Amino acid sequence: MSSSDPPGATQRWRLELAYDGGSFRGFAYQPGAETVVGVLRRTLASTLHLASEPDIVGAGRTDSGVHAFAQVAHVDLPLAPSARTPSGERLARSLNKQLRGRVHVSRIDPVGDDFHARFSATWREYRYLVLEGEAPGLAFTNAWSWSVATALDLAAMNRASADVVGSHDFRAFCRRPANVEVGEALVRRVISASWERLEDQWSLSAQSAPACRFTIRAQSFCHNMVRALVSTLVGIGRGEWSEATIRDRLASGSRHQLPPRAPAAGLALVAVGYD
Repeated sequence: MSSSDPPGATQRWRLELAYDGGSFRGFAYQPGAETVVGVLRRTLASTLHLASEPDIVGAGRTDSGVHAFAQVAHVDLPLAPSARTPSGERLARSLNKQLRGRVHVSRIDPVGDDFHARFSATWREYRYLVLEGEAPGLAFTNAWSWSVATALDLAAMNRASADVVGSHDFRAFCRRPANVEVGEALVRRVISASWERLEDQWSLSAQSAPACRFTIRAQSFCHNMVRALVSTLVGIGRGEWSEATIRDRLASGSRHQLPPRAPAAGLALVAVGYD
């Protein structure tokens, strides 16, 4: 702390995080619930001997059970000597030692006060993994993917996915927030959305390519949007729904009789973009 720093001055830090969402009730802080931010707050306060747990702001709020490989967050930490703030590299090492793999801090760097993990972000990217055909029967696959019992028509799913690109009212595919009136539009801008098959590098099944990956990038997302889109697109790939279903429901805003959301375990936040 320099002589020019006023009492109570803080330094903003940018964190890049990865975590297994299976053991958390989501990313955002919830009193009395085990969340990613809750664990980070406690660990930071303990490591830096803070008088209170610091507020942490993330680029996006992943739901319960959803993973992240590239979540971005920021935290304002005191500049007072008693805070004992080490360098970013040393702080990351110390945090990771205590977090024991539940959350991994890949980077923590000082940034200016004008940086905001949520509002400075220009896009977020999620991926969803689906195992098609005969599931391998291994419990761990259910921790990071959704196994479906039939082969999928990825060409049809990609044609339907093209309909989500652009700015649309996603009411039919989102859980309505408490502060949004019934019938109010939930407009989001999707930049890209597509499916691809992956090679089975681990020989998880007798098939040559049992895994399908959905990648979607948008300026922002509303609650449960990706999982609701995935379940509908998988239904299209199974031949249970018309390829026009996505386009029709974006126009009508109706979720009536659409399939339940895809399981949370297949979803992960994989990138956040900043100018």
